[in-house]
Amino acid sequence: MSNWVEACAADDVEEEDVIRFDHEGRTFAIFRSPEDEFFATDGLCTHERVHLADGLVMGDVIECPKHNGRFSYKTGRGKGAPICADLKTYPVRVEGGRVLVDLG
Repeated sequence: MSNWVEACAADDVEEEDVIRFDHEGRTFAIFRSPEDEFFATDGLCTHERVHLADGLVMGDVIECPKHNGRFSYKTGRGKGAPICADLKTYPVRVEGGRVLVDLG
């Protein structure tokens, strides 16, 4: 079942960057790729629950600011230690300049 929620304006996210989005007690991360596509993942690192929006985006990778764990924000797949689990990803679409995330 779909549950599309407006996360932000497309212009709120710079190319190759991430912002934090909180909804109903949960934290998400919204990414804009160098190819101008948008992606969404859980917003906390699976290693120590640190906000990924404070991390560094390089290409299609987000690096956690605490212990430098890295994930592909396109797939959620962890890129090695100290990552202990992959990130959950969410479908994204852009309508009328707004980023919508399907939180299912």
